[in-house]
Amino acid sequence: MYVLKTKCLIQAPIEEVWDFFSAPQNLQKITPKAMGFEILSGGEGKMYPGQIISYKVRPIAGIPTLWVTEISYVEDFLFFVDEQRIGPYTMWHHEHHFKQTDKGVEMTDIVSYQLPFRILGRFVHWLFVKKKVEGIFKYRESVIPQFF
Repeated sequence: MYVLKTKCLIQAPIEEVWDFFSAPQNLQKITPKAMGFEILSGGEGKMYPGQIISYKVRPIAGIPTLWVTEISYVEDFLFFVDEQRIGPYTMWHHEHHFKQTDKGVEMTDIVSYQLPFRILGRFVHWLFVKKKVEGIFKYRESVIPQFF
């Protein structure tokens, strides 16, 4: 299993930050265009536990892939978790944590994931998946300030 942990400071009140991140339709705004990210269904309104969201993504060579996630936990203004139900990973568990500080909101993402195909999966992770996942979060950190 692989784990990526990132932190980002957002200079805005927790209510504003939570309002943005608890609306699934905003995910497209903070995802690199090259991913070809498109919500197909279930992304309307505010998130809630049990919400199923279907996406189309193009993570490799523009090839469309179905990705279905479930919002499994929500604790308003503190955290939420999305988990892959259908998609390219054997397992994807993404925790989003929010903490109000004197300088703004500290947002921590913890992504735990596994790839299929054992040894081949490890090689593919080393070759490009790790860089791709890290790149998505670096991109997010660079564009988030424009929304606050």
